[in-house]
Amino acid sequence: MSYAMTVRLPAEFAPTVERVRAALKDQGFGVLTEIDMRATLREKLGVDLEEYVVLGACNPPLAHRALEADRGIGLLLPCNVVVRADGPDTTLVQAMDPQVMVRLSDSADLREVADEATRRLRAALDTLTG
Repeated sequence: MSYAMTVRLPAEFAPTVERVRAALKDQGFGVLTEIDMRATLREKLGVDLEEYVVLGACNPPLAHRALEADRGIGLLLPCNVVVRADGPDTTLVQAMDPQVMVRLSDSADLREVADEATRRLRAALDTLTG
C-alpha cells in the first residue's frame, strides 16, 4: 500500500521548491510550515543530507471538512509535501496520499474529503511534469 504520490523531475532543487509552492497554491493549498531537514540535521547532529524540505500544505476548506468528519484527523494535518534533491539535476517531489487518512479513520464522511484532496494534490504534481 502506497502512502505517497511521487514525481521525479529533471530540474534543480531550488526552482523546483518554488514551482511546488505555486502548484499547491493553484490548487488552493497554502504552505503553513517549511522544515529544512538538511539545515536542521546539520545543526543538531552534524549530519550531511541532500537538499530536503518538508512543506506543510493546507487547504483550509478541506481541513475544516476533515476535522468535522473526524476531530482526531488533525494528527495527519497539514498534508506534507517533500521536495528533495535526487542527484545533481534531479528533484523528487512526494505528497502524502490523503487516502491514508481514510485507512486510519472510522469516519465514512472522510472519504469524500480525502478524494478531493487527492485530486487536488495529484493535479498540483501533474502540473510539475507538464
